[in-house]
Amino acid sequence: MANANTNTALVIQYDSDNSPSLVKQDIPIQTPGKRQVLVKISHVAQNPTDIQSLDGRAFPAGGVLGCDFVGEVVELGQGVSKFKKGDLISALVWGGEIEGKGGYSQYCLAEEDIAFIVPRFISRESASTVPLALTTAWLALFSSNSLGIPKKVDSERSILVWGGSSSVGLYTIQLAKLFGFQIFTTCSPKHHDLVKSYGANHVFDYKEANVVDQIRSAAVHSDLVYTFDTIGTVQSSKQASECLEAGKGNLCTVRPGPANTEGVVGGTKISDVLVWTAFLKDHQYKDFKYPACQEDHDLAKELNTKIPRWLEEGSITPSNTKLYNGLDCVEKGFQEYRDGHISAYKIVYQVA
Repeated sequence: MANANTNTALVIQYDSDNSPSLVKQDIPIQTPGKRQVLVKISHVAQNPTDIQSLDGRAFPAGGVLGCDFVGEVVELGQGVSKFKKGDLISALVWGGEIEGKGGYSQYCLAEEDIAFIVPRFISRESASTVPLALTTAWLALFSSNSLGIPKKVDSERSILVWGGSSSVGLYTIQLAKLFGFQIFTTCSPKHHDLVKSYGANHVFDYKEANVVDQIRSAAVHSDLVYTFDTIGTVQSSKQASECLEAGKGNLCTVRPGPANTEGVVGGTKISDVLVWTAFLKDHQYKDFKYPACQEDHDLAKELNTKIPRWLEEGSITPSNTKLYNGLDCVEKGFQEYRDGHISAYKIVYQVA
């Protein structure tokens, strides 16, 4: 058992006007169930979904946000064979979905299958940026509910990653490179060298008025039928779809629903990705329901067996980080996101 009976966490509260806030409280430490482990968290990464969930009042009072974290295993649930006490792991949870279970806390439960051992030469803060963004990219590319690209090395395959310098975008580029794909991507000019260093073959400024024509011209000899829109706005999905071969296009958006795709070129197959389908249970996001998906769970489980080796080899490079010390800094980090100041890095909080 953990050497404490309380767990200091940032807990969602609502005032009399139904305005949400995060309040530091001591909450019970949860007991790991079958194939779960209890983790003493050292670092937790911030994701856009954290702020969107809080501001959008997605979860009731008592919820704890935070989806990516790193820490030491301190207790094993029934049937755990992948980890032992003392292991340093990185894990993914849907912070807020289950009361008291989230990364902005000192202790959190993790599913054995959706976590991995942190290699010795990878820093804790870097490892904390991996689970959500990389799993999102993996499912977007290979799940039949998303793009459904055959999971094999194929140098004839091309993909457009719209928003290549985002965290999800950079991990998508790296996965596409691992599988030999020809990679087209968009981002701000200041990040062109960055996305090229991660494996992009062709990079375009998404603000250019003729960016669609530029991409179509560059892809004239490529079979460009797949695009992953990691931004998920009406404009980004529309433009991304216009770059694809007419009548053959497949667009996956990072927005559940899939939202903001009303302007997509007619005839394009539209899909979305919800990273939480990695967990074998039913999920709901607003009015959209996602039944438990064995395929997505198996894909995520497979991914977590590959991540340590990819990190050790350098095939996957974690996101650049900006480190804050302590959970008291979370509101500052949330505001940094709201103000649009985050660019090509991920905020990480050192919890302990």
